[in-house]
Amino acid sequence: MQRLLTASLLTTLVLALAACSAAPAPKDTRAPTVPAGVTATAGSARTVHVMWSAATDDRAVTGYAVYRDGRKVKDLPATTLMTDVVGLAPATRHRFAVRARDAAGNVSPPSAGVTATTLPATTEDRTPPTAPTALRVTADGSRAATLRWSPARDDVRVTAYDVYRADTRVHTVPGTATTARLTGLRPGTAYAFTVRARDAAENSSPDSAPADLTTAPSPGAPPNTAPRNLTATAAEGEITLTWTPPETGAPVTRHELHLDGRFTTTIIWGTAPPPGRATYTFPVQDPPGTRHVVTLRAQLPDGTWGDFSAPRTVVVR
Repeated sequence: MQRLLTASLLTTLVLALAACSAAPAPKDTRAPTVPAGVTATAGSARTVHVMWSAATDDRAVTGYAVYRDGRKVKDLPATTLMTDVVGLAPATRHRFAVRARDAAGNVSPPSAGVTATTLPATTEDRTPPTAPTALRVTADGSRAATLRWSPARDDVRVTAYDVYRADTRVHTVPGTATTARLTGLRPGTAYAFTVRARDAAENSSPDSAPADLTTAPSPGAPPNTAPRNLTATAAEGEITLTWTPPETGAPVTRHELHLDGRFTTTIIWGTAPPPGRATYTFPVQDPPGTRHVVTLRAQLPDGTWGDFSAPRTVVVR
């Protein structure tokens, strides 16, 4: 005489059969592609700046390793595509390469090796170069841009130019160059770039005047709604912002102020918003010399917040 299986026993058997029949996830054995576009530029008597283009992987690249003369000297996250190799001897030639890795531990072959020779040691030099001038930027599609500037001057010589975006260095070129091409930008985004000159003693110039760029939006995306022509000036204990609100088809009555990437306050006009340029002053209690990055965005007529302005760096006085 057959007995009926109880519901709980039947469920257990079904789950066991399902577990047995489920195929295990395939093991990841494919290594990332080799990093391309590796460059190495001597920035001083003891540093070399290494840059490369992102590698790809069938799942995800999780990091990069930088090698000097065949020995690993840096492990970096996947978001980092440049680094300074420091502590080198003056007037010494080195060979650099980069390898990509994924979460499974697969490592790409090394990139093509590139060489750089550190600069000769110099006598003590405490005089920084002058700031680069006439900085301008032109878009190259919606994800790249080219910067051009007039050269800086130095009492010895300029050995490198560092490109900054929102006070973060994103590119370095030799001191003989006056152009730089940036990639990896986002469509429909407002950017501000500055350039500093550097000499062999690692003295850096003041920032150049900023150059703004708003990349073209993706096909079908709405136009950029960022506030335009933002300026930030510091006086003792305060910072004053001026800007042109975006054209939204209706008066813009609210803006959000972000300081160093964090929301700080909402600027609300008590009456009708001012025509043309807007101005707002807010107090700061940081020590003199503190650097801040300021951005704004406007509330649109439908109640959503628009795009962020190009950032501005300001130094507290």
